[in-house]
Amino acid sequence: MATAFAAGDASAEEMTRAALDRILAQDSRIGAFLTLTGIPAMNRARELDARRAAGDRLGPLAGVPIAVKDNICTRGIPTTCASRILEGYVPPYDATVVDRLAKAGAIVVGKTNMDEFAMGSSTENSALKVTRNPWDLARVPGGSSGGSAAAVAAGMVPLALGSDTGGSIRQPAALCGVVGVKPTYGAVSRYGLVAFASSLDQIGPFARTVEDAALLYEAIAGHDPLDSTALPEPVLPVMEALDGDLRNLRIGLIRELAGEGIQADTLAAVRAAAGWFAAQGAQVEEVSLPTVKFGIAAYYVVANAEASANLARYDGIKYGLRIERADLLETYRQTRSRGFGAEVKRRIMLGTYALSSGYYEAYYKKAQQARTRLRQDFAAAFERCDVLLSCTSPTTAFRIGERTDDPLGMYLSDVATVAANLAGIPAISIPCGLDGAGLPIGLQLQGPAMSEPTLFRVAQAFERAHRFEYPNFEVVAQ
Repeated sequence: MATAFAAGDASAEEMTRAALDRILAQDSRIGAFLTLTGIPAMNRARELDARRAAGDRLGPLAGVPIAVKDNICTRGIPTTCASRILEGYVPPYDATVVDRLAKAGAIVVGKTNMDEFAMGSSTENSALKVTRNPWDLARVPGGSSGGSAAAVAAGMVPLALGSDTGGSIRQPAALCGVVGVKPTYGAVSRYGLVAFASSLDQIGPFARTVEDAALLYEAIAGHDPLDSTALPEPVLPVMEALDGDLRNLRIGLIRELAGEGIQADTLAAVRAAAGWFAAQGAQVEEVSLPTVKFGIAAYYVVANAEASANLARYDGIKYGLRIERADLLETYRQTRSRGFGAEVKRRIMLGTYALSSGYYEAYYKKAQQARTRLRQDFAAAFERCDVLLSCTSPTTAFRIGERTDDPLGMYLSDVATVAANLAGIPAISIPCGLDGAGLPIGLQLQGPAMSEPTLFRVAQAFERAHRFEYPNFEVVAQ
């Protein structure tokens, strides 16, 4: 699309209108979008067409429609985090990634549904609607970035942004059969991302191909003085690394994610992928990360503790929902009781408990120690391997409502993904086949910090050899 626009073979107005028309035709059944930005998007498209006609130099994504997860601030466009407590909130500024999308020439056509405040693995925790998986409308798209994944899978938009705190880009990418990227912590600015767990959150791309994901990653990555956690050094380009070269590549198959609890079809697909890499000349071996088994426990202490602190700002005084009472404490109580959903309340209470006097040492400090050990295990593994291989999700997409009464079962959906967030390393999920029910399986590639060029190169080499066909989702939806 970007090439066609640059060559004058297609107009931004045509491409934007086509995206909006497809969203209007499809989304009543899928529920991927919370807000459409039709008029501003069309105005932006016409502006880009005029600038191209005038000979202006435009960015690498000029004319391309894109969707943005609804926890990323967009000036003049509602940003609700799919929560009643922020319903109707309109930010006065753009997130850095949104500003960079504009500079790259992309056109934001809407904001996508998500689990409330990014807390969930199915997008069923949204206070506003349920998103359905385009492959099977009775199943979840994953979460928390389920709306973005479903929008890309269904072909409503070619690109989307999500956020990943414990797998919220990669897990829905796996369940919806698309590419999802969780960058190195600090490689992409978090300025304007509504905070869930500040030491874990990262913004990243969704796309149907690795090359498209790489193009979007390059557009949004890089140092940002507005984000104190952004990496100071330049982020390495990834497009030029897409040469398919697998020579001298060392791949480690994670032992702890290749056994009990992993769906048989998923495990078979991952082992087949490892065999393919070996056949291409890569050195493949099984490696052990002993502390991976503690990842879920450590993650849900650290993430909930940080959520408890970050969500304290929603008190009915500064912005968003306000249930006013004569007593200030009662205003707080009523606003937060009515504004937050059950899962958000659960996580705030768990996090507050873990930070409370008498329990901090037993829970939060212990979780941070486990996190340090996990980083050490990754460092040891990366001395032997360039890339670590595993499933992205232990199962394919489960049915809507199947795990809503089982929080622990839902949390275990992220068993393969939380470690990358705790360690701050990059990871990519790519499609690697279908299960017996015809649902997509995700393959996860992880590398050391700042190894995005290697991950994109390896992911694209696999993708080129394993063509992935998308069904006609318009027929499915009808």
